[in-house]
Amino acid sequence: MRIAPLAALAVVLVGASACENMNEEQRRAAYGAGIGGVGGAVVGNVTGMGTGTGALLGAGAGAATGALTNRGDVPGENWVRRRVD
Repeated sequence: MRIAPLAALAVVLVGASACENMNEEQRRAAYGAGIGGVGGAVVGNVTGMGTGTGALLGAGAGAATGALTNRGDVPGENWVRRRVD
């Protein structure tokens, strides 16, 4: 049982290091997949569809949405990222 947390940590570290050379579109797709997967897991669990099925569907929808949107497509995002001098 002690190997499972170490294996999970290794997967997270390898996944995080893979994001270093991503372009903006790939990064947005990865963030969308992560957020969609978590949201889908919650919705799947609540609706009785199944946590895994919900996570899979949510991750797919989030990745597609993240890859197909641009920074200017998200309302308020330019305001949040504006630098104050």
